[in-house]
Amino acid sequence: MIALAGTIGAGKTSLTKLLADHLNSQAFYESVDDNKILPLFYKDPKKYGFLLQIYFLNKRKNVILHAQNNFFFISYNYLGTSYKRKINIFL
Repeated sequence: MIALAGTIGAGKTSLTKLLADHLNSQAFYESVDDNKILPLFYKDPKKYGFLLQIYFLNKRKNVILHAQNNFFFISYNYLGTSYKRKINIFL
């Protein structure tokens, strides 16, 4: 499992898509569409920053639990030896 974390606008979504495409795997993203705290954070980051981080932490826990049950296998060859590994990528 590969987990990416970072601040807003750091490029997590772009990197997740690149990794998922490169590894031929499925990416799991955190939903921001239903986030009622995000608009408050943009209006007053100092006041709502901690609350937003707690919200993301709780959502991330649920995404991780979902991703753990939805893994994919990748196959690769290294120095003449074939390997098969299970992998998930989520943001």
